[in-house]
Amino acid sequence: MNEQEFGFETQAIRTHLEKSQYQEHSTPLYLSSSFVFEDAEDMRASFTEEKVRNIYSRFSNPNTTEFVDKVCAMEGAEAGYAFATGMAAIYSTFAALLDSGDHIVSAGSVFGSTHALFMTYFPKWNIETTYFDINKPETIEGFIKPNTKILYAETPTNPGVDVIDLELLGQIAKKHNLILIIDNCFATPYIQQPIKYGAHIVVHSATKLMDGQGRVLGGVAVGDAELIRKIYLFSRNTGPAMSPFNAWVLSKSLETLAVRVDRHCENALKVAEFLESHPNVNSVKYPFLKSHPKYEIAKKQMLLGGNIIAFEIKGGIEAGRKFLDKIQLCSLSANIGDVKTIVTHPASTTHSKLSVEEKLAVGITEGLVRVSVGLETVKDVIADLEQALS
Repeated sequence: MNEQEFGFETQAIRTHLEKSQYQEHSTPLYLSSSFVFEDAEDMRASFTEEKVRNIYSRFSNPNTTEFVDKVCAMEGAEAGYAFATGMAAIYSTFAALLDSGDHIVSAGSVFGSTHALFMTYFPKWNIETTYFDINKPETIEGFIKPNTKILYAETPTNPGVDVIDLELLGQIAKKHNLILIIDNCFATPYIQQPIKYGAHIVVHSATKLMDGQGRVLGGVAVGDAELIRKIYLFSRNTGPAMSPFNAWVLSKSLETLAVRVDRHCENALKVAEFLESHPNVNSVKYPFLKSHPKYEIAKKQMLLGGNIIAFEIKGGIEAGRKFLDKIQLCSLSANIGDVKTIVTHPASTTHSKLSVEEKLAVGITEGLVRVSVGLETVKDVIADLEQALS
C-alpha cells in the first residue's frame, strides 16, 4: 500500500526507523552524542551534506528523526526539526525566519512566553509585533505593512480557548505573501492540520498532549521544506535540539495519541456541559459547546473539541484562589495535556505579571479558570469540580 493511503493511527504507529540487524519490534534508544565515519571521504561528504546521515546529535539523531517523521506524516508536512521545548521551537522558528526591521502580525491571545518574545526581546533586534483581536479577524489586513513577514496565531488559544478561522488566515497570508505560522499545541495534529488551510509552519509544545503523561519536555516545528531548512541551519548552530531520550519517549507517545485524545475530548465535553449548568459559573468556553462564539468554525476545522476548557467563576480573583484551594482530586500545575486533570487560575498564576488591561485584551478575566481535562473517570473529575465550586 502507498503510505498516503494509511490512516492517521497507522502512520503514528508504523512510521519508524529501519530495523537494525537485531530486528527489534520497538525502536531502540540511540544515546550517542556523535557518529563515526568510514574514512576521510565519508567524513568530507557527510559534512558537505552530499550524504544524508547522522553526524552529531545536535544536528540529528535516529530517535529525533523518527519523532519528526511521525509529526510530518500527521500534519501533512514536508520536513521538520525537533527542539528541547515548545518555546525553543517558537523562538528558533521566528529567529531563523526574521531579519532586523521585519514586522509580525499576531493574534493578541498568545501564550505568556510568546508574548514576552514579541514585546520584550524581539524589539531589541528591531523586530516589531502588532496584535489583532482574535475575535475581530476582519481587522487583520489593516495591520499588514510593507515589512510584515509573518502572520501568527494559536487556535484554540491559551488560556481563553478562542478559535480563529484557519482558512481565512491562509487566504490572507497568500494574498499578502506572508509566512503563516500556527501553534497547533492545544489541538494536536489528530484534531486539526493547519497546513491543509494554508499554514507554512506548524509548531507544537510536545510536552503537552503529544507526550500526554507529564514526563518530558519537547517542541517541534514542521512545514514547508525550504523554510524548515532555514530553521534547521539556525538550530544546528545555536543548539536547541531535542535530546534522543525525549525523542524516543515522544515517538512512543505518538503511537497512542489518537486513542488518548478521543477520551480526553469525550471527558472534556462532559465536564464543559456540567460547568455550563452550574450556578456559580458565569460562562464556559469549549470549542464543541454550541454556546462557543466560534462553534461553527471549530466544527469545520477540528475533528473534536480538545481537552481544554476555560470558564468564568463568579466572584473574581478571590473566588478563583478559593476554588484552587478547595480542589482535592485534580492537580494544581502549570502543565496541560496530562492524563491527570489540571486546573489553573491564570490571573493569579501564569498571567499574573500582565496588567489588568493586558489580561482583558487577551480574554483573561479575574475569575477565569483553565481546566485541562485528563483521563480519570469523568464523574470523579466532575465531583471534585462541583465540591470546589460549592
